[in-house]
Amino acid sequence: MKRSHIVIILIIAVAIGAIMATINDASTYVGFAEANANPKTTYTVIGYLDTDAAMDYDARANRFEFGAVDKEGVRKKVIYHQPKPQDFERSEEITMKGYSTDSAFVAQEILMKCPSKYNETNEMEGYETYN
Repeated sequence: MKRSHIVIILIIAVAIGAIMATINDASTYVGFAEANANPKTTYTVIGYLDTDAAMDYDARANRFEFGAVDKEGVRKKVIYHQPKPQDFERSEEITMKGYSTDSAFVAQEILMKCPSKYNETNEMEGYETYN
């Protein structure tokens, strides 16, 4: 075989490996009910901050606990082993990737959708539209 054929085969093998790793890493969007049905399986849950539940950060254990409500209305305690994200209370939507246990949902990653500072009530001063 020529060297160019070997290089092409290696490039194809690396590409297939990268695609397989991406597919295996992709998690499924579910609610807390389905995550509870399959504990220890990684899922992504989209929800909202439960303003009625307490928020607690233990600096010694580096553990942040809060309540969340998924899009189906199911409430669950969430444990996040990182500091509380900045402006967490202002978030409109919380995307949590993690797994469920008997007592809580353990979030490994948290992404927040925060309110836009550019909306009709917060228009920039001096900004004019040109036609």
